[in-house]
Amino acid sequence: MSIGQDLLNVPFPEMVKSMGVGIAQAQYELDLTSMKIARLMGGYDIEEDEDGNSSFSGERTNLVKIGPEDVDSYSLLELGFTPTFYQFVDTLIEVKMSISMSRESTRETKRKSAQANMSGKLGFFSAKASVNASSVSASFSSKYQYSAEGSSLMRTKLVTVPPPPMLEERIRQIIDRGAQAEED
Repeated sequence: MSIGQDLLNVPFPEMVKSMGVGIAQAQYELDLTSMKIARLMGGYDIEEDEDGNSSFSGERTNLVKIGPEDVDSYSLLELGFTPTFYQFVDTLIEVKMSISMSRESTRETKRKSAQANMSGKLGFFSAKASVNASSVSASFSSKYQYSAEGSSLMRTKLVTVPPPPMLEERIRQIIDRGAQAEED
C-alpha cells in the first residue's frame, strides 16, 4: 500500500456532494417552517392529519385581542411581527489524515565453538588428535507496521436573514386593506 493511494481513496467528492444535498434539504425544511410560522402569525391554525402532514384552516382564529372586551383582533403580522428566515452562509469541509509506515529488520548470528584434544601413547606409537566443532545459529526477523488515522470535520454557519421583500409587501397590502375596511 502506498501513502499516495491512501490519500486518493479519501471520498472527498462524495463528502462534498452529501453535504451540498444535506444543506439544500435543510434549507428547504427551514423555508417551509418559516412559511408555516408566517401563516400562524397571520392568524391561521395548523391542522395535522394522522401522517403528520399539516394544512391550514381557512379561518383566522389565532388573533391577539386588544381593547376593552377584546373588540379589536389582530394577527401578529398585522401588529408588525415577521417570521424569522434562515440561510446557510458558510460551509467548511476539513479532512485530516495521518499515515505512517515503518519497517524494521534484525539479523543476528551466534557462533558456538567447542574444542577437544586427545593424545595417547601405545608402546612406540603416539597419537594426537584434536577436534574443533562450531555451530552457527542465524536468525532473521522483520517487523512491518502500518497505521492510518483520519478525521473529518464538516461545519456550516446558519444566520437569520430578513423576510423576503415580497412577503413584507404582501403583509403591508393586507394591513392596508384591513385598515380601509375598518374606515368604511
